[in-house]
Amino acid sequence: MHIPIKRSKNNQLIGGVVAGFCEKYDWDPAIGRVLYVILSLTPVFPGIIAYLVLWLLMEQPDMN
Repeated sequence: MHIPIKRSKNNQLIGGVVAGFCEKYDWDPAIGRVLYVILSLTPVFPGIIAYLVLWLLMEQPDMN
């Protein structure tokens, strides 16, 4: 099962998950990363687990 959002090929730090969402919705990746870190620091959002699950579910970037 994959979600129809591709990980970023050119703008990735670890897996390209946050940058892939930012590219899909036309956001600045730096702002997306800051928001992700802030959300990850809250006890309600399991940041590392969510990142790993999204990494597995998102489509591979195009290798063109």
